[in-house]
Amino acid sequence: MEIPTTRDSGILNYVTLTNGFFLNAQADRHKSQDGFEKLYLGSRKIENRIYTDDQVRKLPWVAPSHEHASEWEIRKRSSERLIRYLKNKNKPLQILEVGCGNGWLSHRISCIRQSHVTGLDVNRFELKQARRVFSENTNLSFAEGDIHSLSAERAFDVIVFAASIQYFFSLDQVMDDAFSILKKEGEIHILDSFFYNAHEIEKARYRSHVYYKSIGFEEMSKFYFHHSILALKHFHFTYLYNPARITNFLFGNRHPFAWIRIRKP
Repeated sequence: MEIPTTRDSGILNYVTLTNGFFLNAQADRHKSQDGFEKLYLGSRKIENRIYTDDQVRKLPWVAPSHEHASEWEIRKRSSERLIRYLKNKNKPLQILEVGCGNGWLSHRISCIRQSHVTGLDVNRFELKQARRVFSENTNLSFAEGDIHSLSAERAFDVIVFAASIQYFFSLDQVMDDAFSILKKEGEIHILDSFFYNAHEIEKARYRSHVYYKSIGFEEMSKFYFHHSILALKHFHFTYLYNPARITNFLFGNRHPFAWIRIRKP
């Protein structure tokens, strides 16, 4: 979970607390982030998507009877594909997950040998949970803030947006921010988020508005953005998985989300 913000010229500093958790020293100045966090957590609570520490520790595995079991099965498959892809690089990797939430995916990725994973989010509540649950991982840390607050001195081989790109207003801005902290020949991976054809966007926005209104969080729809696949064209992206490919229908692979890779130009 991330929040769209405007660019500023300052580089936010991080104060190390303990157990690999970093706190943005200027986080309290971002009142819009505070408002977003309350809306986000409130809506997630209504949706029964706030998990206990024990549940987070086991994610993406949940009981078959869980109301979101089918969604977690999708995220399990996508995370396994990503981890397999990154393991096959057979080299040390500095990895950033933007919008890490409770940290389950960052934790899973940190199983890759010789990797170091940083989970980044503006959501202090879930970051504290991530710190509690995954404090024993020596190659895993968590930071509070926005992607454009990270110093370019700290470069990453891989930046992952998993179920988070929809919380950014501008793809151009967030890609610029990502490129600024991406190493030469580095990669951006976007997964577990919908992209739309241009003619579908207005209807998708309306559905989101109706949905958030129905659960009592109408304001949340202002922070949820529907991106067109055309917006990625000039980044020369590659589908590592395309749900629209006919072969995926023929062989019963009905994973609904695209997996997109963008390499640094």
